[in-house]
Amino acid sequence: MRVVHLLRKYNPAEWGGTETALQRLFVGLRQHDVDSVVYCPRIPPGSGEDPLARAGCAVRRFDSCVPVWGLSPRRKEEMIAVGGNLLSFNLPVRLWREASVSVIHTHTLGRLGGAALRVAKCRRLPFVVTIHGGVFDLPAVLKSAYRAARRGWEWGRLFGFLFQARRLFVDADAILACNAIEADALRARHPAKRVLVQPHGVPAERYRTDCRAAARAAFPALSDRRLLLCVGRIDPVKNQGWLIEQAPEIFRRHPRVLLVLAGACTQADYLATLQQSCRAGGLQDRVLFTGGLPPEDPRLIGLLQTADAVVLPSLSETFGLVILEAWAAGRPVIAQRTSGASALIQPGQNGWLFDLARPEDFHAAVDQALDQPALATRYGAAGAERVRRDFDTGMLAGKAKALYAELIEEKHALRHSARR
Repeated sequence: MRVVHLLRKYNPAEWGGTETALQRLFVGLRQHDVDSVVYCPRIPPGSGEDPLARAGCAVRRFDSCVPVWGLSPRRKEEMIAVGGNLLSFNLPVRLWREASVSVIHTHTLGRLGGAALRVAKCRRLPFVVTIHGGVFDLPAVLKSAYRAARRGWEWGRLFGFLFQARRLFVDADAILACNAIEADALRARHPAKRVLVQPHGVPAERYRTDCRAAARAAFPALSDRRLLLCVGRIDPVKNQGWLIEQAPEIFRRHPRVLLVLAGACTQADYLATLQQSCRAGGLQDRVLFTGGLPPEDPRLIGLLQTADAVVLPSLSETFGLVILEAWAAGRPVIAQRTSGASALIQPGQNGWLFDLARPEDFHAAVDQALDQPALATRYGAAGAERVRRDFDTGMLAGKAKALYAELIEEKHALRHSARR
């Protein structure tokens, strides 16, 4: 079986949770004898080693653009990094010529997804859509921010109409969502469609290898400190700014704490604002920015294993892969009450949830995590057990292959009945 996967963005230098989830899916599919061919926009040379190619995927780069007049170069870079409805003129031709394809699976919507849908229909191939960042399951504050960010004249709308990008869900053979809330919203709007929840997976065994020495060697500031760790790209959606606002109170209550922000930067202005806030508050020696760390890097696993707790103040997390990674490392999680975190964390059993509007609840959770190590250990162990039971990468990849096989069989049956 040979499956084409279409990505809106893939830059190893800006690696994040979605890229990690996809890499693990592709590795798992390979274990089930499924070859993955990854199509993604071209990037400038020198962006670092390609983890997907190293994992055995064929990576095909196509030309793309932001089809909007009136945007600054900086704004275009930001749209490519974390959002934006890209357009490609050579993607349909490349997909049409790709040989021996069994399924086309898009992990992006918009014009790129619409182009892949047209090709799949013309080639009579099964077409699968996965939603990674949320469509209906998106906080109102983010919807307003995305609308406000739309500036310039979007000349690419004509091509979206030609590709019938708005019919992506209507014409897809299967739609995969990361959480039940998104899936329920999709079923309500498309009751006749096959909508499934396909969570992300974690290679739990990898996180049981002790990597704390690698983290300490890479980041000497960890020495003799308690550690609160926030993992995620440096981006307003991940909301590290709120965490820095709470940092003085954290340090007042827990003088030995070091706050570590681990993740690649996708918003340079936002990073500059965070660093300026640290300087203004005299927090430079108490807040550590690690930069981006490759997937399953021993330094990152070591940080997770060293952390007293992992904190997620994100405005939106449709899944929250880092929660599973923290659990796999045996560490507890304190997360903002997003849909993804709420689906995973059961307060009082395996972690803490809080609301951004009630920082006192966040600080109470931090107090418990730091002052009651037996409770934190129990929460981490409960999470680790759930990872082993429900989120094994090989098991989840096997479910994906079973879906592909079912769709292929359905297409064969339709073609056979049409010839009769």
